[in-house]
Amino acid sequence: MRDAFSAELCNIAEKDSEVIFLTGDIGYQVFDNYVSKFPDRFFNMGVAEASMITTAAGLAHSGKKPFVYTIIPFLTMRAYEQIRVDVCINNHPLKIVGVGGGVAYGHLGPTHHATEDVAIMRALPNMTVIVPSDPSETRKAVIAAYQHNGPVYVRLGKNKEPDLKRYNYDTYQLGKAAVMREGKEIGIISCGPVMNEVLKAADELSKEGLESTVLNMHTIKPLDVEAIKKLADQVNVLVSVEEHNIIGGLGSAVSEVLAESGKGKTFRRLGIRDTICHGVGSQEYHYKKQGINAESIKNTIKELYLK
Repeated sequence: MRDAFSAELCNIAEKDSEVIFLTGDIGYQVFDNYVSKFPDRFFNMGVAEASMITTAAGLAHSGKKPFVYTIIPFLTMRAYEQIRVDVCINNHPLKIVGVGGGVAYGHLGPTHHATEDVAIMRALPNMTVIVPSDPSETRKAVIAAYQHNGPVYVRLGKNKEPDLKRYNYDTYQLGKAAVMREGKEIGIISCGPVMNEVLKAADELSKEGLESTVLNMHTIKPLDVEAIKKLADQVNVLVSVEEHNIIGGLGSAVSEVLAESGKGKTFRRLGIRDTICHGVGSQEYHYKKQGINAESIKNTIKELYLK
């Protein structure tokens, strides 16, 4: 996903000389092509994320089109006040791109995990929040962010995520969910790289005669409310799956829609269950521990369906 972001950023920068890229002392090899092509539009701001956001906000205020990039906890949390005050209050078109969503940096421990970022970013007025699931969708998300006239937060995984190829990416639209597969009994709403586990679980359920509709909610804000309501009317069991705390993220957003619309379906939020992910291990290790790997998702859905 990092490579896809870098490639699409280069494409955009070639067409628009106002695009500027700022990084918080990471991503050198990933962005070598950008740096070689546009050295006067690249700034390494060092480990100074708050200053990076304020600088980028000033550039946006002066008519430039800045993208900022670094590891998510240091970007969204260390610089949260600057994002709120310098960017969102002024509605500046700054594109904030965070890498390492969820437990992508599993081996680096909880300081590098990003399990609260969607909650805090979606709470900000004027902020759009996008969580692509694979490299091809990342490219579309970067284009949509660039074209959007306001602050945008794009949450990336890390790298080597597979292209899922479950829908026509040319139909990608900001704020509109994409249907990854269709079925009548179960509805699954997800986003981000954990979507790969969701699709594996749905395929396994299909082998047991339980068909699922999988909805890719790649835009968390603005949320595709109508798609959620429509799915809730069609299925018997509805779940959300996210690589994020179940408080404040996708599951909370879906819950709000169901509560306010009176859709009384059996609903379960699957994700990080309000805990710090202690322990050191791979992303797959944390998926299993938190119950969001394919097998755990499948088993939880079967339990809900058979109740």
